[in-house]
Amino acid sequence: MRKKNIVFIAKSIDGYIADKNNGLDWLHSIPNPDQLDFGYERHINQIDAIVMGRTTFETVSNFDFEWPYKVPVFVLSRTLNSIPDDYKDKVELVQGTLSEILEKIHQKGYNHLYIDGGATIQSFLNEDLIDELIITTIPVLLGGGSPLFSELTKDLKFTHIETVIFLKELVQSHYKRKR
Repeated sequence: MRKKNIVFIAKSIDGYIADKNNGLDWLHSIPNPDQLDFGYERHINQIDAIVMGRTTFETVSNFDFEWPYKVPVFVLSRTLNSIPDDYKDKVELVQGTLSEILEKIHQKGYNHLYIDGGATIQSFLNEDLIDELIITTIPVLLGGGSPLFSELTKDLKFTHIETVIFLKELVQSHYKRKR
């Protein structure tokens, strides 16, 4: 089975995924009366597992609702030594180089991975390990915060697959890595 690492994320016009206080309230700045999922369900149904960083894991685990993922979640961290008991059957802590981590995950039979979290996405991009980017731009300028992208050691070229507009304001673009 072909292996694939996919990013599915929202950003502000100026490229941030969290505001200056690590807040995410701006993600809901556009009214969504019909509770559209903006392609998330289609995306999540195509993946086997999620790879996220510690900060993203801590953010999601502190939300005021049930754990949202039905697939295994692998958390990358150099500083976290264990997973809280409430998440031990849902989350596995992984450490090592990205290549070593991916090899362990693939050996478990997970090949279509959702890569989530700013630093994690940046690390995967820096090692040219992202195959697809699905990025939804929300029409807000945050003026600072956690950037989606950082400096890369080389240019990475992508092919535009499609762009969809939701609620006449959110612009979602899908790109595949040119290899």
